[in-house]
Amino acid sequence: MHALLHALSYGNIDVESSRRLADLKKLDALRIFLKKLDTGIYNGDYEVPVRLYFPTEEDMKLEPEERSNLSVLLFFHGGGWVTESVETYNRVCARMAQSTGCIVASVEYRLAPEYRFPTAFEDCYAAAKALYTNHSILKIHPDQITIMGDSAGGNLTAAVCLKARDTGDFTPKRQILIYPALNNCYTEESPYPSVQENGTDYLLTSVKMEDYLKLYESSPQDRQNPYFAPLMAEDFSGLPRTLILTAELDPLRDEGEDYGKKLLNAGNEVDVHRIEGAFHGFFALGILFLHVQESFTYINAFLKGSEE
Repeated sequence: MHALLHALSYGNIDVESSRRLADLKKLDALRIFLKKLDTGIYNGDYEVPVRLYFPTEEDMKLEPEERSNLSVLLFFHGGGWVTESVETYNRVCARMAQSTGCIVASVEYRLAPEYRFPTAFEDCYAAAKALYTNHSILKIHPDQITIMGDSAGGNLTAAVCLKARDTGDFTPKRQILIYPALNNCYTEESPYPSVQENGTDYLLTSVKMEDYLKLYESSPQDRQNPYFAPLMAEDFSGLPRTLILTAELDPLRDEGEDYGKKLLNAGNEVDVHRIEGAFHGFFALGILFLHVQESFTYINAFLKGSEE
């Protein structure tokens, strides 16, 4: 198994081939049965597509004002800011809606390198602001909204919550970060042991992470911006109640756990769980996968704790 993983953990990022590989997930035969609704939210003159996934058929048929008692997960997908899409995350988001009983609002932010930082971040921020201020098709009380993302989506989640705190435009109460990308360096200069321990043989490599950063940044100076790399923030206070899930065999493991420590030390409420034996990207696997089931145990406990 280790030899196979080593063979698959190779090379740099080729944008087009990586996108074609990710797009294979669009062939999912179950997508025609998904309980979903497509809408959009404007970031300036650009309409950011948003796909809504409903826990049940009955929830989807409700009028907007009748959905006010439901909870919403505002979701930003992973893919290194370069690959993946709402379409390739169809099954993930549909299962998430069913497993949590929440409406999932998945944001189709624009991808790098065609649209570099801060475009994806601003698309996600605009979607969050519209949802929290009731300028979207969903008329949900802000306290019933949780912002959530995996990998690059975890980065965008953390960045959106930082800016919301900084501007006061809205006040997220909860965020869920799944193996988030929060730092700005994945070379031998990284301070995190997991970059060196897990950066070569576990599918996501440190070389690929550096490539993703280079494709996402508009200039090297972006790496010092906390909205690009949330660990660069100087102030971690006043942030939402947070759940962080990390994967044991992931180069991003230690930075996610360190972010949790920084939030906790700044007086925030934080839960951090490491999924033992898991690789980066496991959350996109089927709901029957044990690591995914374990994750939803933590997610549902976190969401339920917010209601009590």
